Amino acid sequence: MKMNHISIHEVGPRDGLQVEQAVVPLEEKIRWVDRMMTSGIDIIQLGSFVNPKYVPQMAATDELFRHYATPENKPSQVVFSGLVLNERGLERGMACGVEMFCMGVSASETHSQKNTRMSPAEALSRIIPMAKSAVDSGKRVQVSVQSAFGCGFDGVIPRDKVLGIVKEYLAAGIKNISLADTAGHANPMQVEELFAAIGELDPDVQLACHFHNTYGLGLANCYAAMKTGVSFIETATGGLGGCPFTKLPAGNVSTEDLVHSLQRMGLRKDINLDSLLDVARDVSKFFGRELPGSVLKSGSIVDFKQG
Repeated sequence: MKMNHISIHEVGPRDGLQVEQAVVPLEEKIRWVDRMMTSGIDIIQLGSFVNPKYVPQMAATDELFRHYATPENKPSQVVFSGLVLNERGLERGMACGVEMFCMGVSASETHSQKNTRMSPAEALSRIIPMAKSAVDSGKRVQVSVQSAFGCGFDGVIPRDKVLGIVKEYLAAGIKNISLADTAGHANPMQVEELFAAIGELDPDVQLACHFHNTYGLGLANCYAAMKTGVSFIETATGGLGGCPFTKLPAGNVSTEDLVHSLQRMGLRKDINLDSLLDVARDVSKFFGRELPGSVLKSGSIVDFKQG
């Protein structure tokens, strides 16, 4: 089995923080992001362009992007992404220097209404024109299907419903597609089957995944996704995170745990795991509690001297 090069998309500053009650000051976020950049990870999601009344943690998203819009604050090899839910969010992101737009549609009727106050069909009718507009403006775009593997409210999500949304993306010429396990219901066999089905729809599709570790299967699901050609994996520092509009919010796969796992397999040894662990320790100290990440507790057994 030959795996694609795996790119790490750190979503801690957005997904990792959005459910936290203690709002992180802008200066602290900048310190964390600066150290994430030195680790050698590929993409960092700085925030989402949402109403701060509903997600107070994201109130400084525009300012954070503006800080990193200057060359002296950002090395060229790192890409900064931002999540948008509607046209206003896209306008804000365009104005403050977002390099990569992430946007998506939930396959769950209930989750879609709670998250965006739109049905999946309505959200799709708006997301596709937004994605095409961003592409036309020279931006990178990743579209997603949220709750692709199940929903705490609606239960099992039919496979055909997920693939139906994917087909709409592909028909619009959008080929950077992520499946998000918003509720953490995925299992490895399901992951392999669903990503393989997308690959059969279009062999040129660029696949990404986003798993929550609600039931302890996060890393196993990442590996299953890698086996089917997924090349972008979204994770969060320390295993923070969770969607505030799911029935049971739970953390993401820990960035350090994924990187440690990859390095045990001889992959992505260019990433400085110690830098990532340092950030996770700072985040843990800020919130005053132990984070879910395993390697943060146990320490690394990767021996860089051996290759």
